[in-house]
Amino acid sequence: MDGSVPAPNDLGAYWMPFTANRQFKAAPRLLVSADGMYYRSHDGRQVLDGTAGLWCVNAGHNRAPVVEAIRRAAGELDFAPSFQMGHPGAFRAASALAALAPVGLDHVFFTGSGSESVDTALKIALAYHRVRGEGQRTRLIGRERGYHGVGFGGISVGGIATNRRTFGPLLAGVDHLPHTYDRTRQGFSRGQPEWGADLADALERIVALHDPSTIAAVIVEPMAGSTGVLVPPRGYLERLRATCDRHGILLIFDEVITGFGRLGAPFAADRFGVVPDLMTVAKGLTNGAVPMGAVLVSGAVHDAFMQGPPGQIELFHGYTYSAHPLACAAAEATLALYREEGLFQRAADLEPVLEEAVHALRGRRHVIDVRNLGLVAGIELEPRPNAPGARAYEAFVRCYEAGVLIRVTGDIIALSPPLIVSEAEIGRIVDTLRDVLELVT
Repeated sequence: MDGSVPAPNDLGAYWMPFTANRQFKAAPRLLVSADGMYYRSHDGRQVLDGTAGLWCVNAGHNRAPVVEAIRRAAGELDFAPSFQMGHPGAFRAASALAALAPVGLDHVFFTGSGSESVDTALKIALAYHRVRGEGQRTRLIGRERGYHGVGFGGISVGGIATNRRTFGPLLAGVDHLPHTYDRTRQGFSRGQPEWGADLADALERIVALHDPSTIAAVIVEPMAGSTGVLVPPRGYLERLRATCDRHGILLIFDEVITGFGRLGAPFAADRFGVVPDLMTVAKGLTNGAVPMGAVLVSGAVHDAFMQGPPGQIELFHGYTYSAHPLACAAAEATLALYREEGLFQRAADLEPVLEEAVHALRGRRHVIDVRNLGLVAGIELEPRPNAPGARAYEAFVRCYEAGVLIRVTGDIIALSPPLIVSEAEIGRIVDTLRDVLELVT
């Protein structure tokens, strides 16, 4: 791979996502290779990956079994149509994923990304009620500060204002639960906060407002990641599940971030003991090596569609790249790698190490809260007056220059290293952040 820095005139064509393009292109940060826990930058420096790429490289970078599986697949079957045709890898990958899923989520609909998975899950929920004769159930309930990708369905049920405000009225018939974070009651919690379960009771108020017979589904991230690591209070998810059950509402978990060991269990549903009706996944499904997503669907939801003449299409939905051969190969190899190396248990074992390290930042300059769960931590900084996000962005740049990659959202720093991280590397990530915070203005 060519590691040279493009000339200024060569940077203009690429409109970068979720990026201050002009700021970046004035001082580009380019990653040219990766291996294990480390990236290599265009100027030849090793950069310790404290974010698993973008919450996705859970098994570490450039893992030989995944690379070889992709290479073999590319040489055997570059593409297979996904409508009215199949290929063996799709069925193997689906079976492997269903075997890992919580009991009851035994059917898999493949997509190309987390955003596609969310829109697919919402469409399945709406269609499910219609095929059962309850087509009036069209309302969708999301949550404030929720992130569900960037499709129109995802940003409609999502609750991050900056992601919504530019794009008009979005989908009709959407309401939102309140978010689950209150720093005055939950600040510096270790694991699940003790306060906040009753925030789930807002769903009953929404149900009463709209009439339960109009509501199709509730979608939440079990732990909100992209909005700044909001850990669910104890008992909160259980209350949501119970309310949905009382009113015949489908519960969707968006596990694009929390799936595949991030919380020390295969899925957040396993960690919290709450099983949804549908679950969206992506990112860690292929270790980030090939874009892929999926919706895990309960037998009850799936079987509701399997009625009528066997020759009819049950769901008029899908993607050209559903179950792409290279993605399926990457998924099979990745799921096997997680199992063979015991990486989910490794994440559970390292949780207290990360917890102790990040909570040692309490009292440090600019730090107003620290929260953690599994191999995820959020460090919230006091915003710079009249410049929200600027302080955390400065910390991000300084950490990168010091050889550590972190992620920021607003003034919250998120850490989510690959599950292969060592205790020493956790120490280096947090030590670097501590030193940087002393320099940040």
